[in-house]
Amino acid sequence: MSEPFAGPKSAAIEGMSRRAFTVGGASIAALAAVWWLRDDPVRAGLFEIEKADDEWRRILKPAAYRVLRQHGTERPHSSPLNHEKRTGTFVCAGCDLPLFASDTKYDSGTGWPSFYRPLANAIGTATDRTLFLARTEVHCRRCGGHLGHVFPDGPPPTGQRYCINGVALGFVPSLASA
Repeated sequence: MSEPFAGPKSAAIEGMSRRAFTVGGASIAALAAVWWLRDDPVRAGLFEIEKADDEWRRILKPAAYRVLRQHGTERPHSSPLNHEKRTGTFVCAGCDLPLFASDTKYDSGTGWPSFYRPLANAIGTATDRTLFLARTEVHCRRCGGHLGHVFPDGPPPTGQRYCINGVALGFVPSLASA
């Protein structure tokens, strides 16, 4: 049985189609990368503390490395800091910068340590477009470590919920509660 007639093929047209497809695909990939990385100082490297990736791996525990340096998320209800009630300061696990006062911590019921306000000059934010959603990512302003996200559903007086990964934090108790 003979194959149906497909018509004459032009090598020039076929080559242009491949070229247009390749250039078009590369253009789409470049635009996606620009869209993905815009407004992201973490990926742009604009921090006081900069370390090579292998140095971060050496100084951080694996779970903290995954969250702080790779924008991971810990399992909900897995952090001992969910139950921390002492007076003190929550600090960045990457560089020890004070981030949140204990009196701004509250139980949001989400399974992650939550705060309604960071300390002054402690955090930075960037647009997080993972999962094809635009969320506000929270990072340490000094080392750029990914901490979590902020949402507009928190308690008064700010109405903000800073939903923070416990492995991205350390806790320093005040002298009165130590």
